[in-house]
Amino acid sequence: MAAEVVVVGSCMTDLVSLTTRLPRAGETILGHKFFIGFGGKGANQCVQSARLGAKTSLICKVGKDSFGNDYVENLKKNGISTAFVGQTADAATGTASIIVNSEGQNVIVIVPGANLLLNFEDLKRASDVICKAKVVVCQLEITPAVSLEVLKMARASGVKTLFNPAPALADLDPQFYTHSDIFCCNETEAEILTGIPVGNLEDAGKVGRMLLERGCKLVIVTLGAEGCMMISVEEAIPKHVPAGKVRAMDTTVRFLNVSELFPSLRLLKLVILFQGAGDSFVGALAFYLAYYPKLSMEEMIRNSNYVASVSVQAAGAQSSYPYRKDLPQNLF
Repeated sequence: MAAEVVVVGSCMTDLVSLTTRLPRAGETILGHKFFIGFGGKGANQCVQSARLGAKTSLICKVGKDSFGNDYVENLKKNGISTAFVGQTADAATGTASIIVNSEGQNVIVIVPGANLLLNFEDLKRASDVICKAKVVVCQLEITPAVSLEVLKMARASGVKTLFNPAPALADLDPQFYTHSDIFCCNETEAEILTGIPVGNLEDAGKVGRMLLERGCKLVIVTLGAEGCMMISVEEAIPKHVPAGKVRAMDTTVRFLNVSELFPSLRLLKLVILFQGAGDSFVGALAFYLAYYPKLSMEEMIRNSNYVASVSVQAAGAQSSYPYRKDLPQNLF
């Protein structure tokens, strides 16, 4: 049976070290905690969709290394097809090396590695699964031209396209707007794309209108704890879909178990959680688009908001994503 939700995107291994202070150039210091996590927007979104019950396939590239091997196993454990997860000896698995001090300041080195080697030939090999999907999801953590080609392939086959322009590019190819059935960005991405700072719902509405003018059919601007703003060609009046209230702060600190040593990490980790929640939202939305197409878009967004809000109540990105069995059955 073909995958209903196909995600083309990134896999990243997060390497996080916690220290009292950041090292100076050439200095070696002692850290207090280290952990490894599975990340990358493409994989995150695919994992959340799969945990809700979607039959999924991830098209990506990792290295022929221990991180790559571990990532493939992680995807399999989540029930995701790895038929088009390529492993290459030409680059390492993508990594994000993160050092955080007790003030919440951090230094981050991201090495995309194998992610940038996903190419048009890989897409040709996966064309059958792309063109038979119900929903195809893309982001910008791989080569943008590859993501755009995926959207074009899906559109040509009548497959619904969901595009998450992250990380955002100020000079995004205009074809991304016209080839996205649903264009989903957060406030920061919206500002980069349009030049309009998003501080409230009115700003989000302005951004939405501008993106519609660029050729989008339906725009969703995610607003963190405030929920989402949606606007479409059919419904040109912006509509606010609020999110439920969640408490992420306490669970964050319990997970780190360093609340006395790192009190200011509460804010930093909360930011990381909400970033992971954004991918949870996109993955959930892809699930509803594929399996509950008769729901109104507002209802799909409300349900996806709920799923994402649950993810914020646990630590990490993929490790926090809920399974269908743990959610209220009225969502399904």
